[in-house]
Amino acid sequence: MTVLDSTPQTSARAARKAALGSFVGTAIEWYDFFIYGTAAALVLGPQFFPGSSEVAGTLAAFATLAVGFIARPIGGVVMGHFGDRIGRKSMLVVSLLLMGFATVAIGVLPNYAAIGVAAPILLVALRFIQGLGVGGEWGGAVLVATENAPAGKRGLYGAAPQIGVPAGVLIANLVYLPLTAFLSEETFNAWGWRIPFLASAVLVFVAMWIRLGLEESAEFKAAKDAPAAEEKLPILEVLTQHWKTVLLAGGTFIATNGIAYAYMVYVLKYGEATLGFSKTTMLALLIASCPFWMAGMAFAAWRSDLVGRRTVYIRSSAGLVVAAALFFPLMDTALLPVMLLAMVGLGFTLGCCAGPQSALFAELFPAKIRYSGASLGYQIGAILGGGLAPMVATSLFAATGTSMSITGYFVLIALISLMSILLLRVPSAGHANTTDSRRSPEEGA
Repeated sequence: MTVLDSTPQTSARAARKAALGSFVGTAIEWYDFFIYGTAAALVLGPQFFPGSSEVAGTLAAFATLAVGFIARPIGGVVMGHFGDRIGRKSMLVVSLLLMGFATVAIGVLPNYAAIGVAAPILLVALRFIQGLGVGGEWGGAVLVATENAPAGKRGLYGAAPQIGVPAGVLIANLVYLPLTAFLSEETFNAWGWRIPFLASAVLVFVAMWIRLGLEESAEFKAAKDAPAAEEKLPILEVLTQHWKTVLLAGGTFIATNGIAYAYMVYVLKYGEATLGFSKTTMLALLIASCPFWMAGMAFAAWRSDLVGRRTVYIRSSAGLVVAAALFFPLMDTALLPVMLLAMVGLGFTLGCCAGPQSALFAELFPAKIRYSGASLGYQIGAILGGGLAPMVATSLFAATGTSMSITGYFVLIALISLMSILLLRVPSAGHANTTDSRRSPEEGA
């Protein structure tokens, strides 16, 4: 394992531009990914899977959500391979194009009533393409931000693409909020839900303009130009020499991603169907909590530059166990101030877990295989976390009739992530493979 390699530092202007490009592109790609999750909770069941019960339709819609997660490691491996061999920038452009195409296509896709069984088949195919795109996005965006970061600020700059995730959620729900508030349910179900998907075309154009202006980091250029440094099959080295690191890294992310997806997607349906609140109210609660989610990311990332990634990650993961245990009992009070407190508290804690993740994952692998290694670890956690969480939560509540079963699931995966970070060997100055003149504080246990 290694910390980021010693290279000539990128200029301050280039570092800020890289962070901005990572943030904007990631926010828009995750906007695309999350509008699907919101649509799955609100409308996709009856549109594409009619003729079944409400629970069965919701499960089918959430199953298509999971298809995107299945595609994500494939996108991570393929784009990681070319990102390590050709460059980070080119893969970020490819991921953005894939996501933009699939999202707009979903916006114009006829429903089951119009074209029959072809509708859900095409929906699944487009969701798979979305997954391919977002699978290659995170690793590239993280590396562009961290490899260009100023000395001693990798954690803070690495938070830029992380903050792009809740920013994407915020944008997505800000688009949905007026639609659910001002359109009748019949109008929203007929065509209103398509507007966020079609609006993606404009957002992707903006992100593409920014990303085409990015440059590869000095560190990546130096690693690529080094004699015999280029790995012909980066993923092969990752799987044969770093597989334990990849699995444990994925384990640290299971709870952050799984609980976050339930918090962003399942809770919308739960609040409406079980607690009796409107779509608009539940969206407003989620929107109000997103700034605290982002604040948690920025705070924890900043702290990780001062006291170390591992220290911050362990404390945040322990906090997530507590927040996971309290979330549904607080939501079940059906008192809006208490529900808001639950959403804000969980959002901030999730942010603290995600804040140092970019720099931590980047520092686990040498530059020649970093895109592949970081992407694969992240996507494994995403499949086992967010890919399953909405379906598991829906199934548990349908089987037991109580949210305590979901709380037990939340606590279980939070404990798995806490154990993973405790077992993960995080690089420290004394164990680096190369001398790093830009090292963060010592982070070994």
